[in-house]
Amino acid sequence: MGHLVEENLKTVRQQMELACQASGRKIEGVQLLLATKTVPLEKLQMAIQAGETLFGENKAQELRDKFPLMQQNNQVEWHFIGHLQTNKVKDVVKYVTLIHSVDRLKLGQALHRQLVKENKTMDILVQINTSYEESKFGASPETAVELVEQLSQFETLNVKGLMTIGKLNATNDETRHCFRLLKSIQTQIREKKFPRVEMDILSMGMSGDFKVAIEEGATIIRVGTSVFGQRYLPDSYYWNENARQDD
Repeated sequence: MGHLVEENLKTVRQQMELACQASGRKIEGVQLLLATKTVPLEKLQMAIQAGETLFGENKAQELRDKFPLMQQNNQVEWHFIGHLQTNKVKDVVKYVTLIHSVDRLKLGQALHRQLVKENKTMDILVQINTSYEESKFGASPETAVELVEQLSQFETLNVKGLMTIGKLNATNDETRHCFRLLKSIQTQIREKKFPRVEMDILSMGMSGDFKVAIEEGATIIRVGTSVFGQRYLPDSYYWNENARQDD
């Protein structure tokens, strides 16, 4: 099995290289984040042994369970990439260096309150629903600039860029449109020169569409199934808007 994870990683890295060459980009400009939802620890250890250092979790509970066991690998960095409920903020800020999924002011306020208590700051990305799908989280593209401005008021939050999930099960062209839209929002926000807002990170592209994402300017791609194999739960378990909500 370890052999398989390692082989898969090689393949993904080669595909990243080719996508960078195709778009005239340097491979150093794209980070591979391994999405670990429902992935057992032994598979994560295999990825670490193969030299991987960046992991992303979707659920606060899974993050809490995995973190102690992963801590012995102190070069490993964790990001939070799933929908974050305000009542889970405390758990998440303990463990991660970047939250990809800040999609509403209320979440920004909850993060700020917790970070003030802990005397910490947190790097965040603002999640945008570029595919306009009802089933997806994310601020609408039309409200993105305003949300970034509101979040920039909190001195505990460092806005580092944007995140999106391309249209699921879509053609390359539809997905490309989502990624281009994120890029154009990045440009709009840069022009505003909001205080403490940097727009260097574009987190976009997953197993099925990361090559297109790289061509369109992704700086972090979030890859799970291409490396670890199929999960036993469907995507709707992670992205479903109708999931139990606290806010």
